[in-house]
Amino acid sequence: MLTTRQSVLARGDRRAWRIDPGFGPFAAARDQGDEAMAALAALIRPGEQIWLVETEEWPAPEGLVTVRTAPLAQMVAEHPMPLQPGDDQCILLGDDDAAEMAELALATEPGPWRAQTRRYGQFYGVRRDGRLAAMAGSRMLPGDTYAEVSGVCTWPEYRGQGLAAQLIRQVMAGFSARGLTPFLHSYAGNAKAIGLYEALGFRTRRAMVVTVLERG
Repeated sequence: MLTTRQSVLARGDRRAWRIDPGFGPFAAARDQGDEAMAALAALIRPGEQIWLVETEEWPAPEGLVTVRTAPLAQMVAEHPMPLQPGDDQCILLGDDDAAEMAELALATEPGPWRAQTRRYGQFYGVRRDGRLAAMAGSRMLPGDTYAEVSGVCTWPEYRGQGLAAQLIRQVMAGFSARGLTPFLHSYAGNAKAIGLYEALGFRTRRAMVVTVLERG
């Protein structure tokens, strides 16, 4: 992602790189050699965290500590469910919705959310009684083939109404119109979320691990 279409967000060099901190904490290193690991550590300021999503747990370079690791399922929708009647209630979100988007994301924790996360790509929402009840959008754009569904979240009192499914279909429709295949990451133990994603056409592609590192 950081060396292709979203390279404008990259900070670092060929050894290690990270997303602009305003957008999120994601980072990667070329390998686990001393040079790349030192370069990765140099990208992190005191008290700051980075998230690495890899096929295995990533070791902490000198000066950093591992805060958390968790297994993920990387899922791909080769044949995504198309839009359904009623999905037109999904609205495109913008700068005027930024405060509500942040409040919802920070309360429900669909993944790391920063001040500029909403600018990764298009985010859609559903409102109830004037309130942002649920949202979903896009994040990683690796290469010219795939696009990631991300930020799927709903306030507890609005769950069970199918809002997440509607929003994911809306996001996927936008990807399909651009010739992109949807993918996403789910915590491997979240059976309810994985069941929803499977109903929408996603299938597990491979197991991944998120490693959260921090400079003390």
